[in-house]
Amino acid sequence: MKSFLQYLEESANKGLTIFDIDDTLFHTKAKVFVKKNDEIIHTLNNQEFNTYKLKAGEEFDFGEFRSAKLFRQTSTPIGKMIAKAKAIVKNAIPRGSKVIMATARSDFDDRDTFLDTFRAHGIDIDKIYVERAGNLNLGSAAKNKKVIFQKYLKSGMYKRIRLFDDSKENLNSFMSLSKKYPDVDFEAYLVKKNGNTSTFKA
Repeated sequence: MKSFLQYLEESANKGLTIFDIDDTLFHTKAKVFVKKNDEIIHTLNNQEFNTYKLKAGEEFDFGEFRSAKLFRQTSTPIGKMIAKAKAIVKNAIPRGSKVIMATARSDFDDRDTFLDTFRAHGIDIDKIYVERAGNLNLGSAAKNKKVIFQKYLKSGMYKRIRLFDDSKENLNSFMSLSKKYPDVDFEAYLVKKNGNTSTFKA
């Protein structure tokens, strides 16, 4: 049986790594439609969706975002980030740390087809939980993801937490929690189109 001291030492070493999916691990083609009175008034790509705020009478149509078949057929891997994700999964998980993905999307219409996209590129997705922030419907991707981030921080299990995301809004949302959790080391990385990353400061 582990001593309390051993438990504390192990807990202190545990980290959480969070990857966004769209335009972080894969360049994707799915669009989100903005509808008003059942008519499409705007068509948004992933980055536009991240910053769009619904106006009175508007609603999102996530039909393409929910299509696992479209995701599988049109997703182009971002090589440098795929390699980084594979390396982190290989090295971090055996040491007790956790890796998750936090997507702005809601549930896909075919879970297995969606997950097979990662398997096809050598990512051990069965060791990674995919948080679908779009299910929360709080009005913006950044707000939805913030709830996800807080869920893991509230557990008290992680002393280090890092996020890879192409959206500055999501990274700002993430870093805003650092004041609330001063004992946790926060690292934020902005992912560029070519897969390079830079340290993000809020």
